[in-house]
Amino acid sequence: MDAISTFYFAHPFWVWLGIGAVFLVIELSTGSGWLLWPAGSAAIVAVTCLFAPLHPPGQAALFAVCTVVTTYLGRRFMPRGPSPLPDINDQTGRLVGHRGEACGAFTAGEGRVFVDGKEWAAELEGGGALADGAKVEVAAVLGGARLQVRAAA
Repeated sequence: MDAISTFYFAHPFWVWLGIGAVFLVIELSTGSGWLLWPAGSAAIVAVTCLFAPLHPPGQAALFAVCTVVTTYLGRRFMPRGPSPLPDINDQTGRLVGHRGEACGAFTAGEGRVFVDGKEWAAELEGGGALADGAKVEVAAVLGGARLQVRAAA
């Protein structure tokens, strides 16, 4: 126990950085969103100990204040729940407005199109027929992997 206290008094920067790393590892393991702020607060205390040596009670008080403030600010200004922005990993949602061409003749308003380097099942807006190789524009995504297209001008 004496070795731990000796190390702490000699190197408070590394101790606080280690405490922050432990909080960060637990946060990454659980994904709770609550332990990110104490991890950052421990890093703030570590850097503060480099430039303004504090006694251990002062370090603990600074850590407590920083944790409360960062948690409050993080919960106040960080978005909760799903993002209102489109998902950048959604391959189909971004296809609306892209142009492509029919991979074969459309019959009864259904066929296949080549858009954005892939072949997709598609239905023609308003039904009808479309010739092979005709230029199309994606109007909507229907049920995940099915596109609604219209003839492009």
